[in-house]
Amino acid sequence: MNKRLPYLREKTQNLTTMPGVYRMFSQNGNIIYIGKAKNLKNRVLSYFRENPDHLPKVERMVSLVYDFDFIVTDSEYEALVLECSLIKQNKPKYNILLKDDKGYSYIKISDSEYPVITAEHQKFGRGTFLGPYTSSFITKQAVNEANRVFMLPTCKRSFPRDFNKERPCLNHHIKQCMGVCTGVIDADEYRQTVSQAVDYIKSGSESSVGHLTGLMEQASENFEFERAAKLRDRIKAIKNASDEQKIISDDMRDTDIVAISQNGNNACMAVIMYRNGRLFDRGEYYLGETDSTEKMFEDFIVQYYSGEREIPREIIIEEDLSDIVNIEKLIRERAGHAISISSRKRGRGLKLIMLAKSNASEYLAIKVGRTGKEIAALEELGKILGLTEPPLYIEAYDISNLSSSSMVAGMVVFENGRPLKKAYKKFSIKENIMQNDVACMREVLTRRFVHYKNDDNGGEGFSKLPDLILLDGGKGQVNAVEPVLREMGIDVPVFGMVKDNKHRTRAISTGGAEISIAGTKSAFMLVTRIQDEVHRFSVNYQRSRHQKQSYAMEITKIKGIGEKKAQKLFSAYKTREEFKKATPEDIAKTAGVNYETANEVFRFVQEID
Repeated sequence: MNKRLPYLREKTQNLTTMPGVYRMFSQNGNIIYIGKAKNLKNRVLSYFRENPDHLPKVERMVSLVYDFDFIVTDSEYEALVLECSLIKQNKPKYNILLKDDKGYSYIKISDSEYPVITAEHQKFGRGTFLGPYTSSFITKQAVNEANRVFMLPTCKRSFPRDFNKERPCLNHHIKQCMGVCTGVIDADEYRQTVSQAVDYIKSGSESSVGHLTGLMEQASENFEFERAAKLRDRIKAIKNASDEQKIISDDMRDTDIVAISQNGNNACMAVIMYRNGRLFDRGEYYLGETDSTEKMFEDFIVQYYSGEREIPREIIIEEDLSDIVNIEKLIRERAGHAISISSRKRGRGLKLIMLAKSNASEYLAIKVGRTGKEIAALEELGKILGLTEPPLYIEAYDISNLSSSSMVAGMVVFENGRPLKKAYKKFSIKENIMQNDVACMREVLTRRFVHYKNDDNGGEGFSKLPDLILLDGGKGQVNAVEPVLREMGIDVPVFGMVKDNKHRTRAISTGGAEISIAGTKSAFMLVTRIQDEVHRFSVNYQRSRHQKQSYAMEITKIKGIGEKKAQKLFSAYKTREEFKKATPEDIAKTAGVNYETANEVFRFVQEID
């Protein structure tokens, strides 16, 4: 809690409602945050109001604010320009500060009689180098694609030294290599092919197709039909490569695609760059702790295009921005040419946004120790269910019973897309003596959150509120549980997991409708895994409990062992293995019986299969 809040609130009362820039200072006078506002008074006051609902990053920043000052501007645009300039000069701790920690990569064409094209991290050895490129991924993609399209060898053999020393490899047989090792391709023809591949890397598919088409027509006119056929096949391979993947796109001539991935309090932005219709490079930037999504996009776009970086004519982003007019104007002045910033909700633009988002997820996964698929699945699930944030902490429930006996429930927890087994909980049904899954689900959820409300957490599983509750079942279970949670003041979204007639996950149920998840692979796989896990856990508990009840009924047939003594024994020895290890002396002491009775129990337990 910041003890200076009363002073800071009082100071904001004298602020102007004009646009401008504000600076937050720590006690030692360092600038820790710089922001812009179209209304200075409203914006600064929002930081210091009572009972704020700040994100963790903002909350920490506010706790360190000792004082603030401000600079009034004539317009929101001037405030944006000034904010960008001040951030660049001062590098405040709580502003997004982009760091490009990538190394460089090169494309090498070796200096040999039969050159090879490779991706390299350094300029090493004799040859011609293209680059540098900031993305090793894109460099490798370009090299692999050129080698595949032009059927160049990628093996470790050296030519002409290794002509006919071994049989041609699989790549030659599946027509992914021209078979230089057979010795039938002379050096001049091979060098021409390599030259065409390098031209393809430099200029893209459209230029290469035009150039090769001219060569093909010339070869045909000169009655060089074999050469013309090879060029025809090469043109076809280039066109197929363009159709099959996202490396080449003539409708993305000069475009950047920007998307974000978030996991808990961490965020990462990814940029995919097209130049001359070709995927030219990509970059991922760790933003650290999250702010609002729109704020992160605004700050990133303004900073990313503030340096010596080449600015494209089109920027496609994942999120609509409210201050898009001023941001476009600022970047247009920096670029010296017209630009367009827009979001895409369908078509090729959306596919490329999802590609950028996938790259951001993979990069963020390395930072937070999760896989890209897990992060993507949580984001997908959150969007499908209309949640404001990805559900990082999920509880799932299932009822299992054998007619009206051995009725139990299982609760499993998934944290960051993975099972958190130490938080699993088991429930024996106490209030409902007849088989009724809906009533049992209501009982279980009530008991679970009574533990939470009473701070009687009984271990990790009850100690925190989940971001999402999933129930094994349809709208009946959801409608039974939601009123219970409302009465208890528990504000957690609840959905059902619906199965088909083959007991496979089919959809997610609300209180009145179903949401299909089959079209979102990552979310579908996550929900299926959760549903399978909670079913496994609850069924195993039901079986073990039924076995224990059967043992208890049998053990009470021993003279001197009633229900209470049997209960003592099964409370002390929770598994069959533990019970079998107990000696007659242990049993006598635990149940409070004589040695003869304990010996009878010991013999009974040893005979249990």
